[in-house]
Order: sequence, then structure tokens, then C-alpha cells
Amino acid sequence: MSGHSKWSTIKHKKAAKDAKRGKLFTKFIKEITVAARMGGGDAATNPRLRAAVQTARDNSMPNENIERAIKKGTGELEGVSYEEVSYEGYGPGGAAFLVQTLTDNRNRTVSDIRRLFNKHGGSLGETGCVAWMFDSKGLIVVSREAVEEEALLGLALEAGAEDVTESDDVFEIITRPEDFAAVRGSLEDGKVPVASAEVAMIPKNTTKLGEKEAEQTLSLTEDLEDHDDVQSVAANFDIPDELLEKAG
Repeated sequence: MSGHSKWSTIKHKKAAKDAKRGKLFTKFIKEITVAARMGGGDAATNPRLRAAVQTARDNSMPNENIERAIKKGTGELEGVSYEEVSYEGYGPGGAAFLVQTLTDNRNRTVSDIRRLFNKHGGSLGETGCVAWMFDSKGLIVVSREAVEEEALLGLALEAGAEDVTESDDVFEIITRPEDFAAVRGSLEDGKVPVASAEVAMIPKNTTKLGEKEAEQTLSLTEDLEDHDDVQSVAANFDIPDELLEKAG
């Protein structure tokens, strides 16, 4: 878990640069549009939309962009119809990858994803080959310097968190997807700053990688995450801290 959460924290630190380029906003718009299309435009009754809107706001996306995306999802404004497609495969060294996309052209996307796996020494697999290795969970990361452990435990567990663990210089809070918003809200009410927060596919176990495989795996991960159609990348790699810090 620590490898996953540390990479998650690094990704959020890098997100500000991505947001300036507009690439991250495009991903948020897609997710908000699809969430609104599937569950309606009221965030109060649509957990997926609520999470998508919160993530967009965390990254300083303007409210008018959010509202426009919701209206495209509900049909009030014309918009592109996106399809949810997941791809599964293995990176160099055998780490499992689960790539979730929103695309308006399935053939283009699968071709691109396969090319990226091959480029970095991995391979695209069949549907179901690695999905069983992951669980959908809320993951909230808080710096240990930001809050006392006892106070954090009280806020998180009373709001429905499944577990709170320590990993190096952070606390990792795990929730069920349906409890994610309540736990995060409890932390916000308690004035606890959050380093990163997402509902993600969390690996049940990890695969340790050597230095060369780790570098290839991080390159694969970054290229996948940079693809316009990719919304999220989950992987079960376990990479030495110094390599993760270098990547960040």
C-alpha cells in the first residue's frame, strides 16, 4: 500500500503543473460529464458526481467549467458521448496494471494503450487478468506533521473509515467508496489538511521491482496517465522510496 499511496501523493504534487496545461481539466470534464449522464446532475444524490466535482475544485477548476460539464452530461448542452473502457496488463517485472479510460473512439484508444505497454516492456492482457487483484477504495493521505494521530483516528473512524495506518511520513486512511465523502468532510471540518484524496483501485498485494524495472514501470505509468483518454491508472508495483522521490 505504501508504494501506491506515495506515488498517489507525488501525482497530486505534480497535478498543479498539469492543470496549468489544461490536460487535467479535460480529464475532470470527461469524468463529470459521464457521472452526470449516469447518475443525474445533483451531486447530493450522485456520489460519483460529488467526488468528481470535489476533485475538480481541489485542483482549482472554475465553477463555470464544472457546471458546463454537468449540463453536457444531463443533456442540457450538446456534448461528446464517452464510453467507459478498462484495460488490463502487466508492466516490466510483472506488476499488474488496471487502466480506466473514457473514450469516444475505442479502436484508437486500445491501439494507443497497447503501444504504450509494448514501448516500455510490458504487455496488454485479456479482460479480467488482473482486475481481481484490486479493490475499489477511498484513499486519503495526510502528512504526519499535520495532525496528531489520536485526533486523526477520532475524526476518520467516527466518520466511517475502515482503517488508518502509518507509512513513513504520512497517514493513510482507507474507506469504502460510499463513505469517502463523509470521511473527507470530517477531516475538513476538523481543519486537517489533506495531501491527496481519491477513490481508486487499490492493490490487494504488491510486486517488488528492481531499479531497472522500476524506472521502466514509472515511465509506463506516466505515459499512460498522460494519455488524453486515460482517467486513472492503478498498479501494484512496490518501488524503492529513493526512486519514487526521484520521479517526483
